[in-house]
Amino acid sequence: MEAVAHPSFLATRRGKLTLAFLCGVGFLDFVDASIVNVALPSIRHSLHFSIQSLQWVLSGYLLTYGGFMLLGGRASDLIGRRQVLMMGTVVFGLASLAAGLSTSATMLVVARLVQGAGAAMTIPSALSILTTSFTNVSDLHKALGAWGAMGGLGSALGVFLGGALSQGPGWRWVFFVNLPVCALDVFAASRLVARERHRPRLANFDLLGAFLATAGMLLLIYALVNAPNIGWGRTRTIAELAGAGVLLLAFVINETRQTNPLFPFSILRIPGLAAADVTQVIAMAGFYAMFFFVTLYMQNVLGFSQLSAGAAYLVPTFLVAISAGVSSQLFLRIGTRPIIAGGALLGAAGVYLLSRIPVDGSYVSNLLPGLAVMAIGLGAVFVGVTTAAQAGVPSDKAGLAAALINASTWLGGAIGVAIFSAVSTSRARHLIQTHATVHEALTSGFRRALLACAISMVAAAVVALRATNTRGEPAAAAPALEVVPAPEGA
Repeated sequence: MEAVAHPSFLATRRGKLTLAFLCGVGFLDFVDASIVNVALPSIRHSLHFSIQSLQWVLSGYLLTYGGFMLLGGRASDLIGRRQVLMMGTVVFGLASLAAGLSTSATMLVVARLVQGAGAAMTIPSALSILTTSFTNVSDLHKALGAWGAMGGLGSALGVFLGGALSQGPGWRWVFFVNLPVCALDVFAASRLVARERHRPRLANFDLLGAFLATAGMLLLIYALVNAPNIGWGRTRTIAELAGAGVLLLAFVINETRQTNPLFPFSILRIPGLAAADVTQVIAMAGFYAMFFFVTLYMQNVLGFSQLSAGAAYLVPTFLVAISAGVSSQLFLRIGTRPIIAGGALLGAAGVYLLSRIPVDGSYVSNLLPGLAVMAIGLGAVFVGVTTAAQAGVPSDKAGLAAALINASTWLGGAIGVAIFSAVSTSRARHLIQTHATVHEALTSGFRRALLACAISMVAAAVVALRATNTRGEPAAAAPALEVVPAPEGA
């Protein structure tokens, strides 16, 4: 039934400010996953990166972001969402400062690793605050629609901002721009988010589970990121993947024996939650890798500058936001399942169009149509899956559910880039050996990889049929923290 009894928090000034603040937190984290992409050539020249080590400017963030996500989400449930959010924002801001001041390749990579760990604390905390604050059904759909729009906007707009900043004031401002936003976020959290009084029983905290989950995820993502360069069949890659599997299996065994587990497996009994998370992994494997290949095509084949490559995503960025907003309003009528499946199929259609790019292509004729269709699908999938993955989750597990869906996003991205890069590279190398030009080989490789991305999105649409078809049913109440209202007047 609808949660009619809950008054509209979003109708209040405080509610609007809270939503704007939380969306700002999500936007910042998603932007930083993509803002560095087009600044890489400038960073490499300035700090003398090798080709092999340059990837860790991107992958370092992804590694700790995905690796610490589960721990960050569960910590927000057990310790307090406000506390974890503020701590993560401070860590993120200090790491951004260190990244911008970097004088060596090692310093920048370490700063990016710390930045990812900070983001892993902020994102699940912010999303769980959102789902537990906006309890009115209409409010929740609007709030999740705004959150979904920020996720898509951040991923796409980050590429443009990276190009504009690196060609303007310089690549260091890709990181410095985070500082005032982090300061504003800490202030807003202290004024808008309820302070939680909680006495965490550290003696009962599942330290072994925290270690096994974090180590297993870190090793898994590390292996996936490195595999395209090292080779999937190499002993090192196989050993890393096997090691990650052993750690994660040990984690599962440990959790079943704990009275207070880090990961209560009962959460997976919530109907449709696991299907929503799996859908996100498969869909984001295609979407995230698509941005990677299209950006490479624009810069390495069509000769776009950093700024031009970033500007190419402006139209898709706004379409993602519009699609997310419209989709969130359709949930009350048709539910989330058709939105997710339809969005994934639209995304597949758009990426299929992109898979037909020619060597002598143009933006308007060969890129914009596919990007536009893809963007509409991305907005629908992002907000639909996020909503379905939170449906029916009790408040004391909201942080864990938020961590799961966000970990699914970045795990999918890592898997997609790793696997589809191997597809692209294999095709390009084969054509170069047959005396094709570099541009012909690269374009053919990108085409094949993009086709694989489209197939991945079709598979996501099929899995989405098992996801919850929620129209906003309220979750079971399970208060875990004593809440003290934050001071008014923000």
